[in-house]
Amino acid sequence: MKRKIVTICGSFKFLEKIQEISEQLEIENGYVVLGVIPHVLNRTLTDAEISLLGELHKAKIDLSDAIFVVNVGGYIGEAVKNEIEYAKERGKEILYLE
Repeated sequence: MKRKIVTICGSFKFLEKIQEISEQLEIENGYVVLGVIPHVLNRTLTDAEISLLGELHKAKIDLSDAIFVVNVGGYIGEAVKNEIEYAKERGKEILYLE
């Protein structure tokens, strides 16, 4: 049985909700979830690091069958809007929390 691979997309301000949704998608749906990695280093990321993380997130989308947008209160930031467009251009299924 092939498992659906899903990349989580959402604002870091919803990190707790993102973690909750990731667990639900894996346990309740049997999905393989590629999530966001929280920024835990005690320093500001450089522009190059931010760019690299954006590229890596797109690579996760490339590997996925779908993305799951964690849009608490309907909020979708600019970066996530770009990720949605990237996923659409590649024919990925788009799932939304709200």
